[in-house]
Amino acid sequence: MSSRLRSVMQKGKRAGLEVLETAVSNRKKSKAAIKQETSTTASSSVSLYHTFPDPADVVRLRSQLLGWYDKEQRELPWRTLALTESDPNIRTYAVWVSEIMLQQTQVVTVIDYYNKWMKRWPTVQDLAAATLEEVNQMWAGLGYYSRGKRLHEGAQKVVTELKGQMPRTVDSLLKQLPGVGRYTAAAVGSISLGQVTGAVDGNVIRVLCRLRAIGADSTSPAVTEALWSLANMLVDPERPGDFNQAMMELGARVCTPKGPLCSQCPVQSHCRSYYKVHVRQQRISQKLLGKLDRKTSDLPDIEDCMNSGTCPLCPTEPWDDELGVHNFPRKPAKKPPRVERTLTCIVTRPGEEGEDEYLLNQRPNKGLLAGLWEFPSLLLEGENSEMKQKTALCNEIGRILGTHLTESLLQYVGEVVHIFSHIHQTYVVYSVCVKEGDTQAENTQWLSRGALQEAAVSTGLKKIVKLYDSVDGPKDKTLKDGTRQKRTSTKNEEKKRQASKKPKLSAANSGGRQLSLSSFFKTVKEES
Repeated sequence: MSSRLRSVMQKGKRAGLEVLETAVSNRKKSKAAIKQETSTTASSSVSLYHTFPDPADVVRLRSQLLGWYDKEQRELPWRTLALTESDPNIRTYAVWVSEIMLQQTQVVTVIDYYNKWMKRWPTVQDLAAATLEEVNQMWAGLGYYSRGKRLHEGAQKVVTELKGQMPRTVDSLLKQLPGVGRYTAAAVGSISLGQVTGAVDGNVIRVLCRLRAIGADSTSPAVTEALWSLANMLVDPERPGDFNQAMMELGARVCTPKGPLCSQCPVQSHCRSYYKVHVRQQRISQKLLGKLDRKTSDLPDIEDCMNSGTCPLCPTEPWDDELGVHNFPRKPAKKPPRVERTLTCIVTRPGEEGEDEYLLNQRPNKGLLAGLWEFPSLLLEGENSEMKQKTALCNEIGRILGTHLTESLLQYVGEVVHIFSHIHQTYVVYSVCVKEGDTQAENTQWLSRGALQEAAVSTGLKKIVKLYDSVDGPKDKTLKDGTRQKRTSTKNEEKKRQASKKPKLSAANSGGRQLSLSSFFKTVKEES
């Protein structure tokens, strides 16, 4: 027997022990992972069809996936830091920040935010010393703003309650850091601390469901527990962080939601979904060619779950040939977002040297867009006339400024649509310029345009400003007496205006028909 084969068999025995006896490896394993493996392995309701009953298959999958990852992984700043930073406190903090930012947000969007964040607050102590306003300002535009607040709260807790030391285990990460759930704790623990535990995010759910033909609702408790059991079974005990990142990378770049690149998958030989599609395609092809009778015996049977109909992991809907591997996973239909309409008003006043200042309110510290700044706004209930809308806004602005406004001062600007994950929001936008006004309400301020652009504001507010600029055009300066000073045109703008008046030779000038060559020269001659 060759030494290589002996090594494979030995590894297979180790994997079998991990799966069947849930033995603790020589590196520390999280209690949550051990408990999860034990409870799920003991479950008899799940067919072996949806697991990896052969320990040798587990060893091969690990080797194939990590070999692919070593060659194909993307260079990402948090990965580089996790590999190069020797201080476990900084390393754990850095991975924690990246995982929170990556929740519900694409990698390409996160990179720039992450680099700026780590440059400004390279340690958990630096973040704890920052203000929530500074954190919101840095987070502005990244979405799901409560994430930044929880990072800030977590940093302060580490400094004040944990003596500045980041938690060192998956269990303590889960229990001691606000906003850290099962996945985040597992990801941070495995990547930064070498904890041997699987990690199941959206990408890993898709990969595992396709690998083991799990077609039931991927959000159901039975499927959730089965996926965590699979992840804990498969994770490489020597390279847990790399393995978990490889699974995520595979789901993000190869086993994608749409148009998966099955031909490039390093673990294709383990994929029950691919196998099922491949065999069905062969059968259909041979049937069309009239060779089904002669070739059927050469094709392997499509292996399905023996408990189909009672198995909690099998799909409740029949296989759809048009979907192919997209049969797995099957997700429940999303609830449509609730529809909201919000009245909002851009209130300006003359500032220093004629520069407009903008009135902003700060949102509550809890709920949607917590702690961010917005223009005076009111939730619009039912259909109201423009006059009623103006009256409501005048009352709200009057309350903030401690003054009285008449409806005739407000100008309708337009509407802006902004989609949140669960809300279809339409902002009905008005504007008004007041001669002067000091805020009478708490959590309000006047900001110049430059300060507004740097403030902690939402993407929706930026869309409102963009609409305001496009409708109102180049702003005339507002003098302190409330009058407008006309803006003079530059030479370049004057040239552009004159050029726009010249007749243009185009298909539109010829009634939408393409000119013949003789007609073209005739037209040019007439114009000259």
